[in-house]
Amino acid sequence: MLLVSPVPRLWGDFEMVEESNVLEHELVPEHYVLPEKGVGKILKQYGLTKDQLPKIRLSDPCILALDAISGSVEEGMVIRIVRRSATSGVAVCYRLVIRG
Repeated sequence: MLLVSPVPRLWGDFEMVEESNVLEHELVPEHYVLPEKGVGKILKQYGLTKDQLPKIRLSDPCILALDAISGSVEEGMVIRIVRRSATSGVAVCYRLVIRG
C-alpha cells in the first residue's frame, strides 16, 4: 500500500512512501497474542501472576502492528515473543500489555 507523505518536497510535490509492517523486519522478534486459555497454563508453569510478567505498552510499534493484523489487542492480554538466534537458538518470553 502506498501512502502520501504529509511532508511536501521543496518543489511542492508529495513524496510517495510505502507503508511497512515493523513485525516483518529481520531484527524484530515474532510477536503473538496468547489465548486466555494458554495464559493460565504459562502462569502456572512458571509460578507467576500476570502482574509479575514483564510489561509492554499498547503504544509499542509491535503491539500496534499486531493489533492491525490479528484484531484487537487490549490491556491485560499476554504477548508471546519468540527470538531466534544462530548462537543461542530460540528464546521465548511473555509480556503483559499495559496502557500507555
